[in-house]
Amino acid sequence: MANTTTEEIPAAVNNYYDRTLLRKAVGLFIHTKWAQIRNIPQNNTDTIKFRKYTLLSAVTTPLTEGVTPTGSQLSITDITATVLSYGDYVTLTDKLMLTTLDPVLTETAEILGIQYADSIDQLCRDIMVAGTTVQYPSTATARDEITSSMKISKAEIQEAVKTLTNNKAKKITSQVDPSTGFNTSPVSAAYIGIVHPNTTYDLKNIPGFIRVQEYGQKKAMEGEVGSLDEVRFIETTNSKVFSSAGAGGIDVYGTIILGADAYGTIRISGKAVENIIKPFGSAGAADPLNQRQTSGWKASFVAKILNQDWLLRLEHAVS
Repeated sequence: MANTTTEEIPAAVNNYYDRTLLRKAVGLFIHTKWAQIRNIPQNNTDTIKFRKYTLLSAVTTPLTEGVTPTGSQLSITDITATVLSYGDYVTLTDKLMLTTLDPVLTETAEILGIQYADSIDQLCRDIMVAGTTVQYPSTATARDEITSSMKISKAEIQEAVKTLTNNKAKKITSQVDPSTGFNTSPVSAAYIGIVHPNTTYDLKNIPGFIRVQEYGQKKAMEGEVGSLDEVRFIETTNSKVFSSAGAGGIDVYGTIILGADAYGTIRISGKAVENIIKPFGSAGAADPLNQRQTSGWKASFVAKILNQDWLLRLEHAVS
């Protein structure tokens, strides 16, 4: 058991310091913001089924008088996803709580909250970047053929837009409200590009890239850095990087460009995430002297791509 003691957080004896701890640098967690969200009722099952009906082909042959046409048959595709549990906790000692000036439980809850958000964001990202619709730059046909000169470009973005448009991917017009984590709020219609800050550096040098400062009346989304063609770009340090996967061992960046309803996230209703605190002595004989308490989080979550044609991964190098 990894106890947090006064060795890790020493008492501030005979030392004056600002009791307001320094603000922590936290990355922007955004990968779940454009997902369909589904809740599975408690005491039911841990598996959900998404059902997709295949569109019927257009009718271009005229009817023959007095002849009943053959008709069409409905066809469906079922996509299942099973919710999994994730969690972590911190153990705090009685001496730590008695001797430190810091609001340890409050800080612990904040840190665990950030860990939870980061964990869910990366879990969702890893599902998204495993999609089958992938675009390689220039003459590359595989990740290990991407060279340092094959950076993101206007032509590559336009090609990605063409692919999504031909795949009948609708533009995104809403996102999960960051203040609630559940309800949606409207946004201006566009495809969404999720980019790393290193990719943003190259985007800003592309002719025609519009920075958020130049938007005028259009409201920028949280983390948005600008737009090009029909794509609005959102920046996060959690954007996927395939380390040393390119030609000569260079890093390859996986920029996700997506349309509406491309993926979903699922959790158990009422158990999306919970903060669990076990006070001193709650362990009974396992803690006979009331020396330890814990604070932790537990979450139910799974992400699933619902339409592979509506989510594209553009792989490229950066400057």
